[in-house]
Amino acid sequence: MNTRPATPIRELLELREDSWLHPAATRSRGAARQRAEPECPYRTAFQRDRDRVIHSKAFRRLKHKTQVFIAPSGDHFRTRLTHTLEVTQIARTIGRALRLNEDLIEAIGLAHDLGHTPFGHTGERALAAVFPGFRHNEQSLRVVDRIERDGQGLNLTEPVRDGILRHSKTVDSIASPVAGWPRTPEGQVVKISDGIAYINHDLDDALRAGILKLDDIPRDILETLGWSHGERIHRLVADVIATSQPLLDTAEPGTPVIRLSPQMEEIANRLRRFLFDRVYEPLNQLESTRKAERIIQFLFEYYVEHPDAVPDDFRSALAGESVERIAADYVASMTDRFALACFESIWMPRFWSFLG
Repeated sequence: MNTRPATPIRELLELREDSWLHPAATRSRGAARQRAEPECPYRTAFQRDRDRVIHSKAFRRLKHKTQVFIAPSGDHFRTRLTHTLEVTQIARTIGRALRLNEDLIEAIGLAHDLGHTPFGHTGERALAAVFPGFRHNEQSLRVVDRIERDGQGLNLTEPVRDGILRHSKTVDSIASPVAGWPRTPEGQVVKISDGIAYINHDLDDALRAGILKLDDIPRDILETLGWSHGERIHRLVADVIATSQPLLDTAEPGTPVIRLSPQMEEIANRLRRFLFDRVYEPLNQLESTRKAERIIQFLFEYYVEHPDAVPDDFRSALAGESVERIAADYVASMTDRFALACFESIWMPRFWSFLG
């Protein structure tokens, strides 16, 4: 009888990575964590990270957080959760074509916006005004490192953490880094997929809302990218794959290898600037947007002045942190509707509830 123990499934999966992945792709074997822990016998390190993100409370809250349109009346406008899923789908398509590690891509994609505030970038700007230095990418990393699991964090691997931190872009370009380029090609895939996703779905939502008509979009942008939502995504994804393949084959480790062609990047940036001029900035001027900003700042200031109003379990998980840090973490963690409910419960006179 053969008494030799069977090879653990995880090791077989790691061997499959070696046989399939591109030489420049990131292997899961040996991926370091903040704290050492035993390996799972059935999942690679990146599969385990993905599962931890999906089962986190912060991930579930994304379904009630704004993407662009605050409290939209229709059922088909994007939320932060559907944005996250669209980014991850686009990134996996690119990653599969380039033979990169899809599990790492998925873990980064699903986690990249866990630190977003209620009311989207409106809430982020408002919180940064009263808590200087707040950025959603850094907050996303803080969520997985410090806040989840009652202050223990998810203990994710370093490649996932790096991809979360470095996914953001400046206002200048779909491809310009804020915190530097991700160190892995998989992180770079998520970064560029984030831009591809939002310029397309924000345009789609603006058309649905009646803010834009197709005729408003410069004709050469549509002729280059396509006349339908699916066609525009397809052409951008195809361009990333065609441009990145030779870079991936020849570039030095750690250098940017996932790129759009210069021509396609220029047209994508023109669409992005068009959205800023015709969608984002006009929305920022709405009174409803101003109210959302004031709600975020009111809540932050209230919880700084009344730290005991923060739930005990949230405060105890962040023991040793400043009241300002805890207030920022608590407000950033809120969904849109919970932020509104907290504001109403604090601000509205309590005797009103007894009026008939």
